[in-house]
Amino acid sequence: VQLVESGGGLVQSGGSLRLSCAASGFTFRNYAMSWFRQAPGKERELVATITSGSEVTAYGDSVKGRFTISRDDAKNTVYLQMNSLNPEDTAVYYCSLRLRVGQERNWGQGTQVTVSS
Repeated sequence: VQLVESGGGLVQSGGSLRLSCAASGFTFRNYAMSWFRQAPGKERELVATITSGSEVTAYGDSVKGRFTISRDDAKNTVYLQMNSLNPEDTAVYYCSLRLRVGQERNWGQGTQVTVSS
């Protein structure tokens, strides 16, 4: 399994970014995919999840209404569109999946998002 995030960077408060996660090494369309984030000194938190077939999406309370998760199974890629960013969104963002119940999650290397006030 390989997960490669991209699209992070520095943005001003109120701005937008779109993160991408390119996946390989497994049958992408069969699995739910998630985005997590971890800010300095804080625990890693779930940002958004999308099921296989894009049937269901779910979001953390802090990003509801501002972030949108989507996937393109033809490109083996999951996206996170982030709007109305604020400094509290500053974190390293990780793409993740769990291949089997009870198994450890697989993680990408992360991409840094920094929001300036």
